[in-house]
Amino acid sequence: MAKMTLDELVAQLRKAFGDGLVSVVLYGSAAAGEHIPKRSDFNVLVLVRELGLPELEREAAIARAWGEAGNPPPLTLTVGEWRSSSDVFPMEYADVLERHRVLYGTPPFDGISVAPRNLRLQLEHESMGKLLQLRQGVLAAGGDRKRVVELLAGSLSTFMVIFRALLRYQGESPPTDYERLVSAVAARTGIDGAPFVRVVRHLRGSGKLPETEVQQVLAGYLAGAHALVDYLDRLEDSP
Repeated sequence: MAKMTLDELVAQLRKAFGDGLVSVVLYGSAAAGEHIPKRSDFNVLVLVRELGLPELEREAAIARAWGEAGNPPPLTLTVGEWRSSSDVFPMEYADVLERHRVLYGTPPFDGISVAPRNLRLQLEHESMGKLLQLRQGVLAAGGDRKRVVELLAGSLSTFMVIFRALLRYQGESPPTDYERLVSAVAARTGIDGAPFVRVVRHLRGSGKLPETEVQQVLAGYLAGAHALVDYLDRLEDSP
């Protein structure tokens, strides 16, 4: 069965919400040209006028088909929620603001901004949370190197979001290319970027990670995640 395309998704959303659909926005790696086939998914923001149970039920069938194509459910918010939540999800908002493509409706970005202090607080929270998830994942893998490779691959996109947010917090425009992004963060923080670059190349297919290298890359990846947490903990607020 053919997978749902972006055009089909928009058409189905227009049918489900009618005049209540305000905007559909593609964001993340696909909007920035860093989409990795069979690995990256399509992240879509959907803004509507109302979002009660009837609207959710109409969207549910669409989200199921979209999920069967390998994508997460659309991030669906009312316009009011979108306009009032940049302080709660500053990293995500910063990413959407910089890397997006409007698929339908009016661009919903006027008046939306991210406060540096909110960005820093979420940076610390997400970085520590990701480090803990990595450690739990290693324990759950039980020494199975294939599971460790999947753990590394599955964590990369979150680290790229964290890396972009860190550079934005420090006043830099983050590179779109993942390898350049890792290098920029390594130069800023002093962490070893090589393990992260190794996972990027594995995902791209330009340098598959053999089982003989897994332990070394994992050790460096964990050390880098820990060093990032330590760096953020010492980071002073931007003016």
